[in-house]
Amino acid sequence: MGHLSDGGGDEVSGVVGTGRSAAATWRVHGLSVRGYRHVQQGLPCQDAWGQACAGPPGARITVLAVADGAGSRPRSEEGAHLAIRLATSVFGRHLASFTTAPGEPGEPGEGEALARLQRDAFREVVDTFLDDTRELAGDRGGPADFATTLTVLALGPGWVGHTSLGDGFVVLRAGETDGAPQFHLLPQPEPPGEYGNETTFLSSPDAASRVRIDCVRDDGVDGVLLSTDGLAQAALSTADGRGGPVPNRSFATSVLRALDRPGPDPQADADDLGALLRSHRLTALNADDKTLVRAVRGARRDRGRGLL
Repeated sequence: MGHLSDGGGDEVSGVVGTGRSAAATWRVHGLSVRGYRHVQQGLPCQDAWGQACAGPPGARITVLAVADGAGSRPRSEEGAHLAIRLATSVFGRHLASFTTAPGEPGEPGEGEALARLQRDAFREVVDTFLDDTRELAGDRGGPADFATTLTVLALGPGWVGHTSLGDGFVVLRAGETDGAPQFHLLPQPEPPGEYGNETTFLSSPDAASRVRIDCVRDDGVDGVLLSTDGLAQAALSTADGRGGPVPNRSFATSVLRALDRPGPDPQADADDLGALLRSHRLTALNADDKTLVRAVRGARRDRGRGLL
């Protein structure tokens, strides 16, 4: 898997749907569920997710997004849903002009061009989010009351654009080693001590300097997972001994399997995912709200069905 460019540490630095690109059809399924803590407190789910398709015929892109409202802020549920509406619309409009064709080698500078489009889209999302939340708050608060993280993934013909603010994460499936699919984590861990365990929100003054942007060029990406941090303990692992998080191969393989070979009843597949996200096993790992968006393209005939 090759990076077109990596924005580094600074500024660059509904249930089932389908998005079509020139390369293949993406089957998309996402779900947000209340965590045990919010169930006990009688609070709503403060996560959200969404998807959109954009671009001209023959070069369509699919935009996926997840958001995690800050539990300590009074209107973070509204903030998360607003962030998703803005992100899917704005990123779709900006990135629809990036038309790298599948199968062609990466042109010099195309990574910088894609990163620039993502940066411009992110700035527009932040500016509009601040304007809209000031209007919604009136004289009874401000944008900080709507604080939320945001992770956006754009799937184009032969490329992936990733933009993340806060603690959401993405797992890509691309390539095989000895017949086993390989999984890759975005964003890569920050250098030790750079930001610590702090979480940055769209309403934070330093949002523009803390966003992470990755641009990946790989025709072999055929599966993706987006998640808020409520699934970090289940979806990521440090068992490889390197210290930093890596994808949990068993979890990623399992949750993508049902889309690789969907059953006759899409609602049954959705119910299976909901049962998994609400299960005692995952609740014991993390009592926070949980959001998982998964998408696959093409068929993987060697995979069976079922979750974990």
